[in-house]
Amino acid sequence: MRKSFVVSVLSASILLAGCQAVNTTSGGAVGVERKQYMFSMLSTDEVNQMYAQSYTETLGEAKTKGVLDKSSSDAKRVQAIATRLIAQAPQFRPDAAQWDWEVNVIKSDELNANCGPGGKIIVYTGLIDQLKLTDAEIAAVVGHEIAHALREHSREAMSKAYGVAMARQGAGALLGLGDDTLGLADQVVNYAMTLPNSRSNENEADLIGLELSARAGYDPNAAITLWNKMSAASEGAPPEFMSTHPASSSRIASLQAAIPKVMPLYQAAKK
Repeated sequence: MRKSFVVSVLSASILLAGCQAVNTTSGGAVGVERKQYMFSMLSTDEVNQMYAQSYTETLGEAKTKGVLDKSSSDAKRVQAIATRLIAQAPQFRPDAAQWDWEVNVIKSDELNANCGPGGKIIVYTGLIDQLKLTDAEIAAVVGHEIAHALREHSREAMSKAYGVAMARQGAGALLGLGDDTLGLADQVVNYAMTLPNSRSNENEADLIGLELSARAGYDPNAAITLWNKMSAASEGAPPEFMSTHPASSSRIASLQAAIPKVMPLYQAAKK
């Protein structure tokens, strides 16, 4: 058996041994049921605290530059929409009702938005103004980002990176192998463990975000028009949002297939 293969198997074994299989949310009407592997030494609270510090620094910089938007029509729209979406988050995980949610808007031409661990939301005005987003399309964006936070995709990614680093260190100590061979093992483990989950994470955020929007009373069909607008915007220099949220025909097809599952929720919310 080649040493590189031994290292890759050992790395994966060490990684899995340090992880716990969890499901951070209920499946919802859209049926997100994938088990996630979280590194046992990296807790939800620790990740949330780390991100909260970074979030505070980002807001501080924005305030210093005079671009932290608290009063514009964009800011008021985002706050109102996010409030309705946040109210639905406990449908997927009850503890989200106790999160210290924050919603802020930053004046910038950047086409971007995010919701970090623990419910820290930022929306950039360029996304709204340049794409001329409707309220329902804003809900699709923010719902998608909230879904990433609910599923703890950041913690999941950190767990994998942490696990691979520990596995690399452990394998090197045990087998006395050089950096080149260990680098190959890293690539094998990284490809096998990280790439498929990255794709599935995006799909999960799409589906949960779709349901959050529907439950909050926003037309789920807006997710389709949103991603069509995103695709059109990416034809030139791709916007920041598109670098981590690639649009594709398969993504839109998946959303279209899920809309009938959440349409009754939207119709009930509109009554």
